[in-house]
Amino acid sequence: MKRNVLLIVLLFSCALGAFAQEQSYVSRFDAFTGYSYLAAPKMNLVQRGFNGEFGVNINRWLALGADYSVFTGHSSLTPDMLTPALQLKLAPLAGLFPPGYVLAVPYNATTYTYSAGPQLNYRHWNKVTFFVRPALGAMHEKVVAKPADALQTMVVSGLVPGNIKTDTAAFYGGSGGFDLNISRHVGIRLAADFVHVYLFDGFLKEGRNSVRFSIGPTWRFGKNVN
Repeated sequence: MKRNVLLIVLLFSCALGAFAQEQSYVSRFDAFTGYSYLAAPKMNLVQRGFNGEFGVNINRWLALGADYSVFTGHSSLTPDMLTPALQLKLAPLAGLFPPGYVLAVPYNATTYTYSAGPQLNYRHWNKVTFFVRPALGAMHEKVVAKPADALQTMVVSGLVPGNIKTDTAAFYGGSGGFDLNISRHVGIRLAADFVHVYLFDGFLKEGRNSVRFSIGPTWRFGKNVN
């Protein structure tokens, strides 16, 4: 029993030692692809999609890179989400609604994000790399209204001719996460982004905060810049 305990302690100590070692190889290039999830609670909108990144390591702690993602999802738009001016425009129609009727127009949304900038990496441990970066870029969204009845169709035709609305706006925020280093050239990345964006200014009454979560493999290649 003592021999087994000693063996376990020895193996655990060796594992900790390997984990604690600094990374000896830092690739020139880094690529990531993975599943991504985008949530905008204020819009009650949840979307799922793809996130891709490509970076160049300038040294062991500084990288420059670009990020692209695309998401699809659906939700419903209610009058309280619109600007005061549009809410006043809808007010005369309230008399047409039957008792207990709640106006909530379903829609499908496709959202794209584009960003680029620096990333700070912390490589003190061999098996994990932590990183933080500013989230600065642009968000493009296409919304297709899907009215479910005659009243919704009447409202949509007055506010969104053609049932389609698109917009592009800058976003800002912050991001962070870590890579679990499976080997010198392969890892698993988990990242979270928090950004603020004001899409459809003049139509929606305010901007939104969005949170993105991404997970997937990373590939490292190129000469050692360590």
